[in-house]
Amino acid sequence: MVVRGAHADMKLQPDRAEGVNVIHAYTADSISVNGTAHPHAVLVPHTGEVLPWDAASWEALTEVHFAHIAQARPELVVFGSGARLRFVKPALLRPLIEARIGIETMDSAAACRTFNFLVGEGRRVMGAILLPRV
Repeated sequence: MVVRGAHADMKLQPDRAEGVNVIHAYTADSISVNGTAHPHAVLVPHTGEVLPWDAASWEALTEVHFAHIAQARPELVVFGSGARLRFVKPALLRPLIEARIGIETMDSAAACRTFNFLVGEGRRVMGAILLPRV
C-alpha cells in the first residue's frame, strides 16, 4: 500500500524478498523458520531447505561443522553461538576462510535478527544457529 501525501509518497508495508527463508521465532527449545519449529541446531540458507546441524554443543564444534557450511558457498555465515556470545577457535573456521566466506559471530537471538535483515536485502547468507541450551 502506498499513501500519497502532500510531501511525498510513503510505502507502509515492509519489504520482503519472495522465496527466502525467514526466522519467525527463537526460544530455549526451538527455532522456527517459515512457520516450522526445529528442536535442534539448524543451518538456515537464504533459500532452500533448512537443515539440522549436528552441533551437539558449542564445545563440541569441529572444523567438519564449518566445512559442511563451506560446501553450500554462502557469501556470509551468521553464526549464533547460543544464549551468549562465544567465539569459535579460528582453526575451526579454516574451511570458511579458505573458501573466502565471511563469518559473523553473535548470540543466537541477535543472529536470527541479523539473518532476517540480510535476506531481506537479498544477501546469500546462511544462519548457523545453536539453541541456548546447547
